[in-house]
Amino acid sequence: MTPLIHWPRECRFRIVGIFTDIDDTLTTEGAITPDAMQALAELKAAGLHVIPITGRPIGWCEPFMAGPAGAAWPVDAMVAENGAVAFVHGAGSQSPPTKRYQQDAATRHANQARMRAVAAQVAAEVPGVALSRDSSGRETDLAFDYAEFDRHPPETVQRVLDVLQRAGMQTTVSSIHIHGCFGDFNKWQGANWIVRELLGRDLAQELDRWVFVGDSGNDQAMFQHFTHSVGVANIARFVPQLTHLPRYVARGERGAGFAEVAQALLAARMESGAGR
Repeated sequence: MTPLIHWPRECRFRIVGIFTDIDDTLTTEGAITPDAMQALAELKAAGLHVIPITGRPIGWCEPFMAGPAGAAWPVDAMVAENGAVAFVHGAGSQSPPTKRYQQDAATRHANQARMRAVAAQVAAEVPGVALSRDSSGRETDLAFDYAEFDRHPPETVQRVLDVLQRAGMQTTVSSIHIHGCFGDFNKWQGANWIVRELLGRDLAQELDRWVFVGDSGNDQAMFQHFTHSVGVANIARFVPQLTHLPRYVARGERGAGFAEVAQALLAARMESGAGR
């Protein structure tokens, strides 16, 4: 990983959009910091597309998209459950955000029954591991807490993954949760989907104009595919487990690291004396 200060200005100037993880990338100790929130606002004001993409449930995201004036995050959309579902803003300035799914309602309903059975299997085979506390807001995946409120060692994480994979689920591990879903979902697939949905464009054909910021295992698909990717400094604790690393790394951790990326983008535009 190359220090962020070596990201060429001409590359930063060409960026039109930013995808970002949320937990431990935008947030610090579970809350978004003022510098990270200001960074989101400044990126949007500069005309960039801003899209958080997270393993968190869609229900958890709703307050950040539909909050009262001044509380809603300044973003284009928020993609949840590792790419399976998203909130997007309505057509009018007063329109509430709406949910969009990659699976139809019948498929989601069938998968929810299958997920309940898998959750019961995890409880039987790996005692002491609990569903994440945000699970009531989940619609398309399972998440188990290993580092948010509970603390479980790598061998326990692997035992949970084994159960999920035997059931035919696709799995990922974030900085706090173990995820499993029925469907070909990950952040990279979800990013391509939401760019088509919102902008009618092909993300894979314009990767030199987008950047991704993240910190952990469920960000690997984004690190693998994005031409421009940045890890906030706390990615260091996951590096031994990662096959794909970001191209650049910020000096700051969590929200401070994201703000550092935003300032690098904004500085390139100011130095060039032009917007998008």
